[in-house]
Amino acid sequence: MIAAGHTVYIGARDATRGREAADQLGAKFLQLDVTDDESVAAAAGRLTELDVLVNCAGAFEGMLKPEDATAGHMREIFDVNVFGVVRTIHAFLPVLRRSDTPVIVNVSSGLGSFGTVNNPERHESRFPLPVYASSKAAVGMLTVQYAKGLPGIRVNAVDPGFTATEMHGMSGDGIQTAEKGTDSIVRLASIGANGPTGTFSDRHGELPW
Repeated sequence: MIAAGHTVYIGARDATRGREAADQLGAKFLQLDVTDDESVAAAAGRLTELDVLVNCAGAFEGMLKPEDATAGHMREIFDVNVFGVVRTIHAFLPVLRRSDTPVIVNVSSGLGSFGTVNNPERHESRFPLPVYASSKAAVGMLTVQYAKGLPGIRVNAVDPGFTATEMHGMSGDGIQTAEKGTDSIVRLASIGANGPTGTFSDRHGELPW
């Protein structure tokens, strides 16, 4: 997005790491904690114009066995992955609506797709992750409902794919680079007023909900 001439803001809770990442990429830093209403509102208040909102904050409970998952785990993960999306859209919507071509991209996961996790040919089908997977399934429904309720805004969900990130700490064979993981996000962030809305896809194409 930066290479295409966009001004990009990176929101992060950790100011030091956020500024470092922004400086490395040539972006601007925005203090933002998606679990805190006041932090999100303050961040939105610093912007006077916005064309694209990418909700990519995410939390993962680890390879927690289903029998060990508790309501506490669910609250912690949903506060970031689901409520964080709602907080951010609610706060940034007024400034986003000033754009001629407003776009929202919600970063989801194939683990939140009913069709994918029930497909034995997909690696997502091998992992029973009731907390994280259900949070991403909720992001899918939020995407559809926002797309229906905000017809003037293109709202889509994307699955970056199994990408090497600090969230799970895994890398190696079969795990793509962060650069490849952003392909689907950039594609959906770059659509115009006639682009799709209410869809779920990865870098290869449309995915089942």
